[in-house]
Amino acid sequence: MAQFLTVGGRTFAAELEGGDAPRPVTGGLLLPPGRVALLHGLGDALFYRHGHNSWSPCGWRRLSGVPLRIADAERRLTADDTTWDDPGRHHSSAVAALEGPDGKVLLLGGLGLGVPRLAADRDTLVGWCETGGGPWLLAHGDEDEVFAAYAEHLGDRLGRSTKRAGNVWCSWYAYYENITEDQLVEDVGSLRGLPFDVAQIDDGWEEQVGDWHANRKFPAGMRALADRIADAGLRPGLWLAPFIVHPDSRTARARPELLLRDADGAPVVAGHNWGTGYWTLDLTSDSVLDHLRETIHRVTHEWGFTYLKLDFLQAGTTPGARSAGVDREEVYRAGLRAIREAAGDDAYLLASGAPLLPSLGLADGLRSGPDVAPMWDHYATQDPSDALARNAVVNTLHRLWHKPLLEVDPDVVYFRSRLNLLTERQQGWLRDLADVCGFRAISDPPGWLRPDELEAMTRYLGHRPDVRTLGRYRFALDGREVDLTPAVDPGAEQVYPIG
Repeated sequence: MAQFLTVGGRTFAAELEGGDAPRPVTGGLLLPPGRVALLHGLGDALFYRHGHNSWSPCGWRRLSGVPLRIADAERRLTADDTTWDDPGRHHSSAVAALEGPDGKVLLLGGLGLGVPRLAADRDTLVGWCETGGGPWLLAHGDEDEVFAAYAEHLGDRLGRSTKRAGNVWCSWYAYYENITEDQLVEDVGSLRGLPFDVAQIDDGWEEQVGDWHANRKFPAGMRALADRIADAGLRPGLWLAPFIVHPDSRTARARPELLLRDADGAPVVAGHNWGTGYWTLDLTSDSVLDHLRETIHRVTHEWGFTYLKLDFLQAGTTPGARSAGVDREEVYRAGLRAIREAAGDDAYLLASGAPLLPSLGLADGLRSGPDVAPMWDHYATQDPSDALARNAVVNTLHRLWHKPLLEVDPDVVYFRSRLNLLTERQQGWLRDLADVCGFRAISDPPGWLRPDELEAMTRYLGHRPDVRTLGRYRFALDGREVDLTPAVDPGAEQVYPIG
């Protein structure tokens, strides 16, 4: 029904599908479930797009400009939600916002599961849910205030985590899939006495994606490696992609009943990596949930890895021939809940490639962007989800409002000169942003570092600066002003500061 809504000192014409009356709440108005359409009257405003999962592009674009999205269909299947992609209209997942000429921000955000989606043009801001859905928060005011209000309501409804990972060493950006037991034993030994809290083993240890047992490069087994990490005074961490299987995996061949299928009965391709399209599990199946619990119990309770980097989780929301009326985000949440229950409350769960809303209350940290790389940009790609340092920085800056809900993981920072094309300034941006997030990870083996680099890394990890937000891209770290505007827009001195 059509009506006028007044929020934050401004009145908007609106049409609400839900029957309940809007009511004032802290920070804005609570709108009923159902489709919401607002005549915003802000003209050619800046539009805030929130990406579907960790890797999806996130940021501000002028409504008269080209929508922020992943153009390549194959990559989009992996790194965004293809169901509601729109090449001609600005669109967003979970929440969207518009910044008007006066600098005030109008925010509309979903407060429940059901795949809340939003779209905007120069006249309207529209929100709807794919299935079911919860109420909406409508807020208008200063940018930091409206996003803080949204985060507060999300946490109250879906949950939040206050766990902290500490300083993390990760194997990925040194060795990628080429890790071996011998090399990691050497690296773990060299980490002893350094200010790290976690040593996390990444992809390359498993028999195959979907077959979560040690391969031939790890003859002593994963329990022995976890024991070595613990003996060095560190928390053992391990990478898994629990919702997906490689088509060549033993699990795919021996347990075909676990796979999500399409209407024709074929396994659903949930994304692309390792040179192929990968498949996903049917998280509505009790057998699949049992399979997840068995895997996670083995990894955590039998092997001793209590820091889990859970990757490619977006596959859990892939459309498929599930039971009628089953919501994709509820399905994802059921799978992640099974993992949390099996791992136990003391485990730290870092979600990567993950949607925000259905991860809340279950994950402790969330990757905020695509993979970092030891290069800033690349002439051959304009894909905002590619593994590049600039893409990771841009996405993370636009997801900092997640911080009251769970840890924001901006990915690793670098101190090494070996195999590193980043300039000192670019490396400084990465380190400063990690301090702003409060989540710091490094992938440099100590043996790769010169004495001055090792000293700089140790000094960085040993100090936690006082952080104050000065603007959208500006911060003060122990009083030192950090302006990340040039990382987002190299041609701008300052972009739409707060306050």
